[in-house]
Amino acid sequence: MGGDRANVVHWQGHSGRDYGLRPRALDKFAMEDAELYLIAKGSHVLWVGSTQDLVADPMSRTRFRLALDCATNVFSLAAPENRLATIWDLEQAAPAAAPVAQAA
Repeated sequence: MGGDRANVVHWQGHSGRDYGLRPRALDKFAMEDAELYLIAKGSHVLWVGSTQDLVADPMSRTRFRLALDCATNVFSLAAPENRLATIWDLEQAAPAAAPVAQAA
């Protein structure tokens, strides 16, 4: 599968849900059918979707091409059953704050 780097980064969706996203190498980026993708410039989400969105939706294709032109990061996750709800949630996502260590 396509994780170019082994680490997982956490982004928080609009709903507050935490998503573990796998960073992908932008210069070797290729989409896979069973994945959902988040394309970002820094911490700003530019596009969220899948290959299905690119085939079915001309507006999504346009947004995807524009996003790739200025993207600094691409992330992926396994496509969930509730794909549209996840896309909605991730469109307003932001990197999750790093947990702060608590003294005992």
